[in-house]
Amino acid sequence: MAMAADGTRPTRRGPRAPITGAALRKTIMAIWCVCFCGMQWCAIGQLSGIPFGTLYALFARWTRLGLWRRLLDRLRRTWRLACGDTAEPSCFARGVDGGKKIRGVKVIIAVETYGLPLAIDAAPASVHDTKGIVPVLRQLAGRGFQGPAIGDLGYRGERLAKAGESLGITVQPIARGRDGVFIPSEIARVVERSFSWISRYRRLDTIVERMKEHLVAFVEIAFVSILARRLKRLILRDVSA
Repeated sequence: MAMAADGTRPTRRGPRAPITGAALRKTIMAIWCVCFCGMQWCAIGQLSGIPFGTLYALFARWTRLGLWRRLLDRLRRTWRLACGDTAEPSCFARGVDGGKKIRGVKVIIAVETYGLPLAIDAAPASVHDTKGIVPVLRQLAGRGFQGPAIGDLGYRGERLAKAGESLGITVQPIARGRDGVFIPSEIARVVERSFSWISRYRRLDTIVERMKEHLVAFVEIAFVSILARRLKRLILRDVSA
């Protein structure tokens, strides 16, 4: 250990106190502004008065701990119960797989009836759909979902069928268009609606993230924001009724 000029040892700093109260709300709102407005970390740091290094470090730490995923799951369960449904889908027969290319990156999500994500992943746009969807299927299998999963015709192929079969999930590709006209067959339109919801979040328009986990985190933050506003409106409606 380094010694001070007078020969004494410097005092070691203990762990920092956790962020709570107004400081916590301010930090979360700053991270939300990065997602919704597409602001740079330096800019939001100057506006919020919080050092941008601190903001980014907290975002990275919370992402690593799975905070956004857990928060999204909690809000999704709450919304399903508020809609008179079960907290979790009975099986994945009611889900849809989909991919959206965003300037070289493909965001892949699996959603349930209400368009809320059950699993999210990202891959380079050059990765074929039949390969990019496999990590999503693994996430679903890890959560206990089994049965058929509906996807578009990009999810055809014997290799994907075998991968899904090993996980207990049967991928059912269906046609969603004919002669250039979109056909809303079954609930295949749900995933397109989900992507339209998060299209308003500018951080997801131009991908600047160097880590896939951070991109997935911003997608989760977008859905957390959407669900939080929905539940707030639902509570206000019940109070005023």
